[in-house]
Amino acid sequence: MLHTTNILKTSRYLRPCIHPSSRSFVHSLPRNFPRIGRFMSEKSFQSILPTFRDQVARSTEVASFSSRFPRPTIRSQVLFFVGGSLLAYSMAASQTEIDTEYWSKQLVSVSHRWTPRPPTTEDMRKAQYLELGKYLQTQVNQLKDTLAEWPLALRNLVLSVYVQAAQSYLDAPEGRRLCWLICGVNTAIYLVWKIPRLAPFMTRSFTHHPLSGRSYTLLTSMFSHKSFIHLLANSMALASFGSAATHYFTLEQLKHGEHEQEATAKWHFLAFFISAGLFSGLVSHVAACKVLFPRLVNQYTASAVIKNSPAAAAISSTAVKTATTAPREILPSLGASGAIYAAVTVSALAFPDAQVSLIFPPFVSIPIQAGVSGLVMLDMIGILRGWRMFDHYAHLGGAAFGAIYYMYGPQWWAFMRGEYQQLHSPTS
Repeated sequence: MLHTTNILKTSRYLRPCIHPSSRSFVHSLPRNFPRIGRFMSEKSFQSILPTFRDQVARSTEVASFSSRFPRPTIRSQVLFFVGGSLLAYSMAASQTEIDTEYWSKQLVSVSHRWTPRPPTTEDMRKAQYLELGKYLQTQVNQLKDTLAEWPLALRNLVLSVYVQAAQSYLDAPEGRRLCWLICGVNTAIYLVWKIPRLAPFMTRSFTHHPLSGRSYTLLTSMFSHKSFIHLLANSMALASFGSAATHYFTLEQLKHGEHEQEATAKWHFLAFFISAGLFSGLVSHVAACKVLFPRLVNQYTASAVIKNSPAAAAISSTAVKTATTAPREILPSLGASGAIYAAVTVSALAFPDAQVSLIFPPFVSIPIQAGVSGLVMLDMIGILRGWRMFDHYAHLGGAAFGAIYYMYGPQWWAFMRGEYQQLHSPTS
């Protein structure tokens, strides 16, 4: 009995050692190893040990979105405009002096009528008209010989069409004939646009994109048209107002009397046309680089901030939807509209009493200055409203060039001719 009692006592004392209560390690040593949860949460614990990405982000300075896209420069384009305009006017003055000297010598050699005085501008232009008529008549005679073996009805039809075209070309003013040649160049480039294999080349070389960094496209894009409607409208406007501008240049030259004879004004208008096109393209380029591009970058930046900010997204769903829409891109430009605007403006200022007929309903005639004012106002509204169908900056640039040239252009042309005469005079 005693043995049994001792055994029971012994088993009672050993039971805690044989079967210990199941307690965690944390609960076993509460004083020496306190619980982590008492002092910090799991997120705060993770923040003590930053990830590798966080360490790189903290040690590396992240550039802003706008700094990754530096603004396109305008220096090369400005220099191209200045150099191209000076070259155009220098060549035009040189060719005008060559033609004037040639026709003056031709008239003096065939008749002694101009012995007391040199031939006037009107005399030289009449001589050119007669010379052109002789050339066209020679072409008619050669065409007759070429079509001698054709059927009579077909031969007469071809000759009739050619004679009518030649007579229209002969009777047209000098400026209109030059504009027709420019329209022919525009038409040839338009046909090249229709060749699918050359589309990448034409887009790169015959459209001016402000972000491309190219400058020569300010010149090539003047003669480029992708749409037939665009080509037709510009050709009609150029033939009308280009002729009027050339006539104005002729009248300005006649004011100098016998001191400055000029056999032709076509080179003057060609230099004016090229310079006006370069200037209008430059205005569009500067507007795109200094106005449109910063707005585009700011819009992208604002869109990125709103998309990544829950607080901004919670403000207004309508505002977020508006701000996160894709911004409009900067489009390339092409066409001769800027140069034509300059010719239209010069014509309106030189002939304020002239009337122009609308080519769309109601097909009425309006004063030319009212029409030009309406076009300028429409382009200003287009800029304010953000219309993208036309290059409104180029249109306004061409109109500004025409207004400035009306005030100072004749003096500038006289200066260029005087410089050429001084450089090529026998005493120089």
